[in-house]
Amino acid sequence: MKVNNLIYIVLAAYLATFLRLTINNNFFISIIGSFLVGFFVSKRLNISTKKILLSGFFSCFTSFSGFIYFLYKILNQGDWMKFIFFLNLFIIVNLFTMLFGFWISRKIT
Repeated sequence: MKVNNLIYIVLAAYLATFLRLTINNNFFISIIGSFLVGFFVSKRLNISTKKILLSGFFSCFTSFSGFIYFLYKILNQGDWMKFIFFLNLFIIVNLFTMLFGFWISRKIT
């Protein structure tokens, strides 16, 4: 991998982290990120651009740790039903949002 690509990945991760801190809503970030991942995965991008977007930007923007921390806070309250509901809601909604992004991308091009 070229040094330029590593620099671009780090810059993309920095931008994603800044946006994540600015928005500060795990569910909304997750929805936006899933849509954009689906949108860009369906594009015919070169390998470097995919690495920059998927490994740099989206991995920091849609951080799995934010999702887990949100569920951890619910679990700490002892509300198992709420925990199971949000776990399933996050996974199902994000999956369909990613599929929608993929579909929209295919319709545009």
